[in-house]
Amino acid sequence: MQKNLTEGSVTKTILLFSLPMIAGNLLQQLYNIADTLIVGRFLGSGALAAVGASYTLMTFLTSIFLGLCMGSGAVFSIRYGEKDQKQLEKSIGASFLLIGITAVIVNLAVFLFIDPIMGLLQVPQEIYGMMRDYLWVIFLGILATFLYNFFASVLRAVGNSVVPLVFLAACAILNIVLDLVLIIIFHMGAAGAAYATVISQGVSGVGCLLYIWKKVPLLKLEKADFRPEGYLAKMQLSVGLPMALQYSITAIGAMMVQSSLNLLGSLSVAAYTAANKIEQIGTQAYVALGTTMATYCAQNMGAGQIKRIRQGFRSATIMGSIYGVILAIPMMTVGKYLVHFFVSENAGQIMNQADIYLKWTFLFMIPLTIVNVYRNGIQGMGYGVLPMMAGVAELVGRGAVAMVAGWKRSFVGACLASPAAWILAGGLLILMYFKVVKEQEKVFGESVQVKNEKI
Repeated sequence: MQKNLTEGSVTKTILLFSLPMIAGNLLQQLYNIADTLIVGRFLGSGALAAVGASYTLMTFLTSIFLGLCMGSGAVFSIRYGEKDQKQLEKSIGASFLLIGITAVIVNLAVFLFIDPIMGLLQVPQEIYGMMRDYLWVIFLGILATFLYNFFASVLRAVGNSVVPLVFLAACAILNIVLDLVLIIIFHMGAAGAAYATVISQGVSGVGCLLYIWKKVPLLKLEKADFRPEGYLAKMQLSVGLPMALQYSITAIGAMMVQSSLNLLGSLSVAAYTAANKIEQIGTQAYVALGTTMATYCAQNMGAGQIKRIRQGFRSATIMGSIYGVILAIPMMTVGKYLVHFFVSENAGQIMNQADIYLKWTFLFMIPLTIVNVYRNGIQGMGYGVLPMMAGVAELVGRGAVAMVAGWKRSFVGACLASPAAWILAGGLLILMYFKVVKEQEKVFGESVQVKNEKI
């Protein structure tokens, strides 16, 4: 099922590779939404607010090794594009050790500092206990999250976006079943939703590992491939660390927004949570398109096809923009009614605030297209620091608006934080794109000239 992204129609290649990932991302959201829906319907708006308030903290603490996984995936794709099998194997082994150790360190840090962090977030007292119980279980499963994200990145690096989808499908079904059993039958509360998520992610991670071991001889490593080597660690960190920092910076901005929301009370947090889940359903196509561009650009960098990379950026931008315009129409008009799936009490007030969120958010889908396509594409070309600077721009935009929103006690202000971040980061990324492509055209142009002189 490996796919070479360096040949064939550019638009068709990007579309076919991204479609399984869109489905996979939707399935991943399905079991996140299952937590939200079942918690909201059976445990009430307070528990819904607790799960929603947990999300930004979860994102921040897991972003470190998620960024490292994506950075390593870019390195794997470059090696695959170069057809350097031995270096591909060594890179995978070195990355597994590096990111695995990082995941353990993050896990330990969480349990030591969970209470001070929750204090900084100004979590409303009425949901503090439920949120803490939920987070405690979620962070017990950090290693399960690492397993899936690492082995899925390995498969995508060699052009296989289908198998991660299969395991996510099984994972989503298992998560929903466990949600119902643990919350409704065993009355485990918000913690039951967390256990369902952790167990499901563990199953999908182990499934990807077993598939690679049994079905992909290309990726079957030997003991020697896991020996730590300085130059490999340096290579992984040069791409992965800036990406991890970028995701952390973005998550910090989201935590600032969450802190502002917490000042407005649990109903506003519940409305933001429900609307955010609705948004994530619609925008998973952008996440998949971004991941596709990372792999596409990395493989073509390894093959030295800079012109094809330019064509890919143009094609992905057009596809994402058209999708955003089409998506905005239903989301800005009738999207608010989906809130009824998430809550059983205070539905009217929550729906009205969710409608505000959806209208402002879906007005800015084109800037979101640019952020996902250009950030991931530039990362796939082996540049880690430049996209991280775009992450800083996101933090500035999101953080500044969030601070004003908190000061003014404004729900609308909290809703405008993400669009402000996308506009600032998107503009910066476009400038970076022209700089990076120009540099690489010069490098590969000189390389071709030297080769011709030798001939």
